[in-house]
Amino acid sequence: MSWLTALSLLRQERKPGVLVTVTEVRGHAPRAAGAKMVVGTDRTWGSIGGGNLESVAIDRARQLLGDRAPGTEVLTFDLSDKAPYQNGVQCCGGQVSVLLDPLPVPPVIAIFGMGHVGMELARILARHELDLHLVDSRPELLTDALLAPLADGPAHVHAHPVPVLPELVLGELPPGAHVLVMTHDHAEDHAIIDAALRQDGLATIGLIGSTAKWGRFRKRLLAEGGFSESDLSRVTTPIGLPQLGGKDPAVIAVSVAAALLQTVSTTIEVTA
Repeated sequence: MSWLTALSLLRQERKPGVLVTVTEVRGHAPRAAGAKMVVGTDRTWGSIGGGNLESVAIDRARQLLGDRAPGTEVLTFDLSDKAPYQNGVQCCGGQVSVLLDPLPVPPVIAIFGMGHVGMELARILARHELDLHLVDSRPELLTDALLAPLADGPAHVHAHPVPVLPELVLGELPPGAHVLVMTHDHAEDHAIIDAALRQDGLATIGLIGSTAKWGRFRKRLLAEGGFSESDLSRVTTPIGLPQLGGKDPAVIAVSVAAALLQTVSTTIEVTA
């Protein structure tokens, strides 16, 4: 399997990895500059030359996988029999520098409701490295043509046109997902919030709307859903930055995205 295919596999399986690249070679070395390998927690793909060079790079890459907020690193090796080696002598005579580039598992964000605000929000979030799930009970809002503007961003976009019971998509989301509820129907919003509160493993739950809307939801959830006040505290509403007002969909989307990205960054730093 090529290193590029390995990157796709790690992304698909939502596992972290480290991309190791030979960046500079002076003199004789097993591989030329540009050689790459991918290091996972229990597997590697590709090669940067084998021997001590590769073994030390793999060891350090796996240490980075265990760091809370790993950064890129450059390792330089002297391929001489007089140099100290951890994993055997490698005496090609040259010098090799390699770049270790950590590839963390991207955050997951799910937007329930692809109306005006939902689409504007998706446009912003698609420009970030994350897995973006878009859910709506109106399939006509999740056509390839409407989602085409999201295709040039780094986000992996997953469309879920679900005409009946869109809340079932919650069970398909990876652990640690951030959920935003903003459908066209308050009854649908309520059903999704109810299901989200029963779903284990979600990172955050956000609900668009007024204080009055949440008051009605809260009363019904306490009376009919069997939830406690502590359970309901998991729901953030209203969502967005309070200091950024305005009712235009694009303004609301900027506000919600800014607050959410702050939360996502904090969650990554704490839990990575």
